[in-house]
Amino acid sequence: MSFVFVNPNSTEAMTKTIVAAARAAAPGLHITGRTSYAGPPAIQGAADGEAATPPLLAVVDALGAEGADGVAIGCFDDTGLDVAARRARCPVIGIGQAAFHLAALRSWRFSVVTTLPVSLPVIEGNIARYGLAEHCAKVRASGVPVLALESDPDAALTRIVEEAQRAEAEDGVDCVILGCAGMSALTRRARAALGCPVIDPVEAAARCFRFIA
Repeated sequence: MSFVFVNPNSTEAMTKTIVAAARAAAPGLHITGRTSYAGPPAIQGAADGEAATPPLLAVVDALGAEGADGVAIGCFDDTGLDVAARRARCPVIGIGQAAFHLAALRSWRFSVVTTLPVSLPVIEGNIARYGLAEHCAKVRASGVPVLALESDPDAALTRIVEEAQRAEAEDGVDCVILGCAGMSALTRRARAALGCPVIDPVEAAARCFRFIA
């Protein structure tokens, strides 16, 4: 069976990061990546998500025609997920969706640490639409632009960990969810720095594919 992580932005390096994390989380599954080259370089907020959706849907349509057994939208905003899931020939999940549901299945109260403040309304809206608002303490912005996760990962990690530590101290949470696919390369180091469990959304989505395989 073939499972594909589709990166709705056009940054190929981020696709490689996503695929590496997914394969490590679900060894034995055939996982590949696809980049939506007509999308914006990064998705930061609703406007970028709207711009990314039409080319993303074209990629999902193509994957269905190619016989993919499952698709994951590799953006924490779950860009275009509702439409893609309705029209695809195979199951389509979002990495944000997978992370939130994993926390809820464990009965964990969570906070999200994402990139920029412009992303907060999208993520908060998704959590509410999934019926999981009662599990969420707070969605926090680290102030790290998406592309800085690739260009300056050490500085990005410092700011992400600082915000996650504030979540641990202030939010009364059982876990922290990393709120960007591009943070997957930093997950191991973030876990080492924090006292609570850290959910990587790419890992969560990859493990969901085991229920399909």
